Amino acid sequence: HPISIKKPIKMAQGQAREAEGLVKYLNECWTPFHAVQVTARLLREAGFKQLKERERWEGLAPGHKYFYTRNESAIVAFAVGGKFKPGNGFRVIGAHTDSPCPKLKPVSKDVKAGCLMVSVQNYGGGLWYTWFDRDLSVAGRVVHKSGGKIKTSLVAVRRPILRVPSLAIHLQRGVNDNLKVNFQQHMSPFLATSIKNELNSVGDGDRESKKAKGGSEAGDKGVLQQHPLLLDILAKELNIEQADILDFELQVCDTQPSCIGGAMEELVFSGRLDNLAHCYTSTRALLDSLGSLGEDDGVRVIALFDHEECGSCSSPGAASTLMMDTVKRVTLGVLGSGVCRGDEVEIALQNSFLVSADMAHALHPNYADKHEPQHGPKFHKGVVIKHNANQRYATNSITATLFRECGRKRGLPCQEFVVRSDMGCGSTIGPIVTSKTGIRTVDVGIPQWSMHSVREVCGCDDIDYAVKHFVAFWEDMPKIEKDLLDSMDVIV
Repeated sequence: HPISIKKPIKMAQGQAREAEGLVKYLNECWTPFHAVQVTARLLREAGFKQLKERERWEGLAPGHKYFYTRNESAIVAFAVGGKFKPGNGFRVIGAHTDSPCPKLKPVSKDVKAGCLMVSVQNYGGGLWYTWFDRDLSVAGRVVHKSGGKIKTSLVAVRRPILRVPSLAIHLQRGVNDNLKVNFQQHMSPFLATSIKNELNSVGDGDRESKKAKGGSEAGDKGVLQQHPLLLDILAKELNIEQADILDFELQVCDTQPSCIGGAMEELVFSGRLDNLAHCYTSTRALLDSLGSLGEDDGVRVIALFDHEECGSCSSPGAASTLMMDTVKRVTLGVLGSGVCRGDEVEIALQNSFLVSADMAHALHPNYADKHEPQHGPKFHKGVVIKHNANQRYATNSITATLFRECGRKRGLPCQEFVVRSDMGCGSTIGPIVTSKTGIRTVDVGIPQWSMHSVREVCGCDDIDYAVKHFVAFWEDMPKIEKDLLDSMDVIV
C-alpha cells in the first residue's frame, strides 16, 4: 500500500502571523545594530518620531509616540497615553538585542598551516561546539571615510565565507566522551587557503603591504590589521574603497536562515532567539496596542538594551542611565513649563512597572532531570514567570500576580519556573534595572530549547501568546494594579 502522509495542521491565523513575522525579523537582524535598525524602521512606519539624546526633547505631548537610540545597538520607544500627567507611571517591557557569538579581535589577521584564519574572541557564554562545521559569515558596524567625512554603515555578508572545521574522529578517538572547546585554540574561523589567496592577488600590486592594516601606505600603522581579502569583501558589500575602512565591530554569524519547522510546523528554528524573540514580541505588542493609547494615563515603553550577555555594564546596557533617563526626560518633557513640584520623577518611578522579557528554559525531553519538578515549562503553554529567592530574577508575589492576572483576564496561559536548588541560576536585566530605579519588576520569558546554541528552538504558539500578554499588560494593568496597590497602602 502507498504511504499516506497527512498534511501538517496549520496554525491559527494570528499564531501564523506572529511566528512568520518573527522569522522575517530574525533574518534581518544579524547583530544588535541590525536589530535596532529594523526596529526603528517598524516604529517610523507606525508614526513614531525619532528623538536625539544630544538635543532637547521639546513638545512631548500626550497621545504622541517617540523613540531614540544609543550606540546604534540599543533602542527605547515610548507612547505617551492620552490621559498622561507627569508623575504617572511608565509601563515598560525590557529585552536585549545581543546574543552570544564569536567577535573579531582588533587584529584579526592570522595565518596557520597555510590557511588564512580570523582571530575571534568569545562574547557571552555560548555553546561553542555548536559553531563547528557551520556555514558562517560576518556582520556588524563599519567605520569608514565617505566624502571627506567619517561615518558608520551596517554590513551583513549573506554568503558563507567562514568555517570552523572540526577535527576528524580518527585524530581524537575520545572526543565523544570528553569534548572540551578551547576558544583561543579551536574557534578561529578559516577564511581561505594562502595559496589560493596569493594566486588571486597576482596583478594587484602591493595590495597586501599597503592595505593589510586598513591604511593607504605600507608604513601607515592604521587601526586595523586585517586580511586584505576580508577588507575587500566588506568594501564591496558597502560599495566603498578598501582604504576607506577605518575600523569595525564585526561578529561571526550563521548564514542558515531562520524558519518555521517541526513535523506540525509548530516550532521556530533560528539563531539569536535569545533574545531577539522578545525584541520582536515587545515591539509588535506596542504597535498592536496603539488603538487604546488615548485612554491610557501612563507611558507605554519598550527598552531594548545591549550587552546583557556580558553583564549589562555599558552605555547601551541595562546598568546604564538609559531607563532612568527615559523616565526623567519624558516626565519633565511633558511637564514643560507647567507647575513643577520637584518630585514628579520619584513619584513616576514608584508608579511604574517593568516586564523584563528574556527567554526561558523549556523542559528538555532528554534532560528532564535538569528541571525542578513541577517547574518544567513546555512549548505552547504560554509565557513563563521566572522566580529566584536570591534575586537572580526580580519577580515577587505582587509582580507575578499582576502579570498573571493580565493574562488570565484574556484567557492566556502562563507558566512558572524556578531553577533546581542544586544548580546555579542565570540572571537578566530585571534585577539590574529594578536596583537602579526602584521600579517594580517581573521577569518572564518564552520557553525555548538550546539556549545560547548557534541554532535555537521555540514554539510558534508562544510567540502569539507573548504578544497578546504584552498587549494585555499595557491595556489592563492600570486597573488591576490599582486595586492591589491600594490594599497594600493600608497598614494594619
